[in-house]
Amino acid sequence: MYYIENSLGKISEMKRLIFLLPLLLSANEDFISHSEYGEMLYNNPRGVSCAQCHGKKAEGKIIVKYREGNEEKVIKGSDIRKKSFSQMNDALNSFHKIMPRYYLTDEEAKAIYDYIQEESRSN
Repeated sequence: MYYIENSLGKISEMKRLIFLLPLLLSANEDFISHSEYGEMLYNNPRGVSCAQCHGKKAEGKIIVKYREGNEEKVIKGSDIRKKSFSQMNDALNSFHKIMPRYYLTDEEAKAIYDYIQEESRSN
């Protein structure tokens, strides 16, 4: 009798697994794509957007202009489209006078880098 109940229980479990199989197979799909994740992080990684200083397409942009005596000074975010991942990751993880430190994971930095590269190719 135990064997029959146990077998029926296994059949019932198999039916549940078969029912859930399509859901389990699609579970590997991400909610957002790697590119969308990179775009989201680029636009707001930790409350301060990369785009505010580096531009919408990472082309670099003027942050502020000011006068010091008779001289006009410009602070500009650099063009980061042609930087290697290593260069970008080093910049993200080092101290800068202006750029905030984001404390991004390697996965987050890679997603941003890949997004920038993808955007650069599309222009």
